[in-house]
This record gives sequence, structure tokens and C-alpha cells, in this order.
Amino acid sequence: MPITFNADEIFEMAEEIERQAAGFYTQAAEHAPDEATAGMFREMAEMEEDHEKTFAAMRKDLGAAERETDTFDPQGEAAMYLQAMADAHGTEGKKGRKGKAGEMTGNESLEEVLEAAVRAEADSVAFYTGIKEMVPARAGRDRIDEIIKEEIGHLAYLKRRLVELRPQ
Repeated sequence: MPITFNADEIFEMAEEIERQAAGFYTQAAEHAPDEATAGMFREMAEMEEDHEKTFAAMRKDLGAAERETDTFDPQGEAAMYLQAMADAHGTEGKKGRKGKAGEMTGNESLEEVLEAAVRAEADSVAFYTGIKEMVPARAGRDRIDEIIKEEIGHLAYLKRRLVELRPQ
């Protein structure tokens, strides 16, 4: 039997990914070379925290049907699988790709941090787009589009910041 996830499980995973992203940007602010850069990273951390709150609110508003799956899973294996997927693919805000994030050393340039964040946000858009197909339509698949829109907004914001750094 294939594993399916409902919108509640997807939103729970999205909240965790956003918590990780907020932590990354908070750490980046601590290592920033100047106050303006630190402020930008604190702003990104706040955006991620707001993003997490948005997903939590969306999750809270789910109906009973959106919290159900057809999968019989008495061992909780679907939840473990979902967490493993988040760890492996939900790289938003992580320094590395595909879950290979490391602690920031403080030696990364602003451009390097922004490039990593842009890649991670793009990975998150792709991840949520793929995850969306695992949620049955009756279980709230269309609500996953809201997550994707939020991620695209973050990606655009970071990309604009990166372009501002590069000489034309």
C-alpha cells in the first residue's frame, strides 16, 4: 500500500522546516560582518518565524477530513518516513544541500550565505511541489499551494538581496 499524507502532516513538517530556517538566519545574524547585514538576517529569521506561524494557523484550521488518511499505520511509520523526507529534502535555510547542513563558521561571505539560502528555498519549493502529490485532493492538497506561494516569496526576496550585492 502506498504511503499517503494528509495536509495536517505536511503542515507539521513545514513548521519544522521553517523552525530550522529561522535558526539558520538567527545564526547568520550572529556571524554577520556588520549591523546592516545582521539586521537583514534577523528580518529573514522573523519572516521564517511568521511563515511557521502561518503554517500552524493553516494546520489549526484544517477540518476532520483533511486530517485523515486512508493508510493503516499503527506503528507510526508514515510519520517517521515523513520526518526522514523532511531531514533529507527540506533544506530551507540550511547551509548545505540535501540535508547536509553544517554549522556556520562565521567565515562565510554574505554572498555565500545568500547563495545557500537561495538554493535551499528553491529546493523547498521543489520539495513542497512533490509532497503535494502525496496528499489526496479530499485531504487538502490545494492548501499545499499556499506553502509553495510562501516559499516562492522567500526565494524572490533572497534573490533580490543577492542581486543587490553583485556589481552590474
